[in-house]
Amino acid sequence: MKIFEFKKNDFKANLALKIARLSLLSAAVILVSGCSSLGVQPWERDLLAKEEMALTSSAIDSALDDHIYFSKEASSGGKGFGGGGCGCN
Repeated sequence: MKIFEFKKNDFKANLALKIARLSLLSAAVILVSGCSSLGVQPWERDLLAKEEMALTSSAIDSALDDHIYFSKEASSGGKGFGGGGCGCN
Protein backbone atom coordinates (compact mmCIF):
# COMPACT_ATOMS: atom_id res chain seq x y z
CA MET A 1 0.00 0.00 0.00
CA LYS A 2 1.41 3.35 -1.03
CA ILE A 3 1.11 6.32 1.27
CA PHE A 4 1.31 8.97 -1.44
CA GLU A 5 -0.42 7.95 -4.59
CA PHE A 6 -0.70 10.50 -7.38
CA LYS A 7 -3.03 10.01 -10.24
CA LYS A 8 -2.45 11.68 -13.55
CA ASN A 9 -5.90 13.35 -13.55
CA ASP A 10 -5.39 14.78 -10.04
CA PHE A 11 -2.14 16.41 -11.14
CA LYS A 12 -3.84 18.01 -14.16
CA ALA A 13 -6.73 19.27 -12.03
CA ASN A 14 -4.34 20.76 -9.46
CA LEU A 15 -2.29 22.38 -12.22
CA ALA A 16 -5.42 23.86 -13.82
CA LEU A 17 -6.57 25.18 -10.43
CA LYS A 18 -3.17 26.78 -9.79
CA ILE A 19 -3.16 28.38 -13.23
CA ALA A 20 -6.68 29.73 -12.70
CA ARG A 21 -5.74 31.19 -9.30
CA LEU A 22 -2.58 32.75 -10.71
CA SER A 23 -4.53 34.26 -13.61
CA LEU A 24 -7.15 35.68 -11.26
CA LEU A 25 -4.50 37.13 -8.97
CA SER A 26 -2.66 38.67 -11.93
CA ALA A 27 -5.86 40.23 -13.26
CA ALA A 28 -6.67 41.66 -9.84
CA VAL A 29 -3.20 43.17 -9.48
CA ILE A 30 -3.40 44.74 -12.93
CA LEU A 31 -6.86 46.21 -12.25
CA VAL A 32 -5.84 47.64 -8.88
CA SER A 33 -2.62 49.12 -10.22
CA GLY A 34 -4.58 50.89 -12.97
CA CYS A 35 -6.23 53.11 -10.35
CA SER A 36 -3.00 54.06 -8.63
CA SER A 37 -2.33 57.18 -10.70
CA LEU A 38 -5.69 58.92 -10.54
CA GLY A 39 -5.76 62.63 -9.90
CA VAL A 40 -4.12 65.71 -11.28
CA GLN A 41 -0.48 66.29 -10.55
CA PRO A 42 0.64 69.83 -9.65
CA TRP A 43 2.60 70.24 -12.88
CA GLU A 44 -0.50 69.27 -14.95
CA ARG A 45 -2.79 71.92 -13.47
CA ASP A 46 -1.55 74.69 -15.74
CA LEU A 47 -2.76 72.75 -18.78
CA LEU A 48 -6.19 72.15 -17.27
CA ALA A 49 -6.58 75.82 -16.33
CA LYS A 50 -6.44 76.99 -19.94
CA GLU A 51 -9.58 78.53 -21.41
CA GLU A 52 -9.91 75.92 -24.17
CA MET A 53 -10.11 73.17 -21.53
CA ALA A 54 -13.35 74.57 -20.05
CA LEU A 55 -16.45 72.35 -20.21
CA THR A 56 -18.53 75.11 -21.76
CA SER A 57 -17.24 77.45 -24.40
CA SER A 58 -19.36 80.46 -23.48
CA ALA A 59 -21.40 81.73 -20.56
CA ILE A 60 -24.50 82.19 -22.73
CA ASP A 61 -24.49 78.54 -23.80
CA SER A 62 -24.04 77.48 -20.20
CA ALA A 63 -26.94 79.65 -19.02
CA LEU A 64 -29.19 78.35 -21.79
CA ASP A 65 -28.30 74.74 -20.95
CA ASP A 66 -29.04 75.39 -17.26
CA HIS A 67 -32.40 76.94 -18.14
CA ILE A 68 -33.37 73.98 -20.32
CA TYR A 69 -32.22 71.55 -17.66
CA PHE A 70 -34.17 73.07 -14.76
CA SER A 71 -37.23 73.66 -16.94
CA LYS A 72 -37.41 70.00 -17.88
CA GLU A 73 -36.56 68.64 -14.43
CA ALA A 74 -40.04 68.11 -13.03
CA SER A 75 -39.88 67.30 -9.35
CA SER A 76 -36.59 68.57 -8.00
CA GLY A 77 -36.15 71.82 -9.87
CA GLY A 78 -32.72 70.80 -11.08
CA LYS A 79 -29.34 72.25 -10.21
CA GLY A 80 -30.58 74.21 -7.20
CA PHE A 81 -33.08 76.37 -9.06
CA GLY A 82 -36.68 76.66 -7.90
CA GLY A 83 -39.62 75.84 -10.08
CA GLY A 84 -41.31 72.88 -11.64
CA GLY A 85 -41.09 71.10 -14.93
CA CYS A 86 -43.92 72.86 -16.76
CA GLY A 87 -41.50 75.14 -18.61
CA CYS A 88 -43.41 78.31 -17.67
CA ASN A 89 -40.51 80.11 -15.97
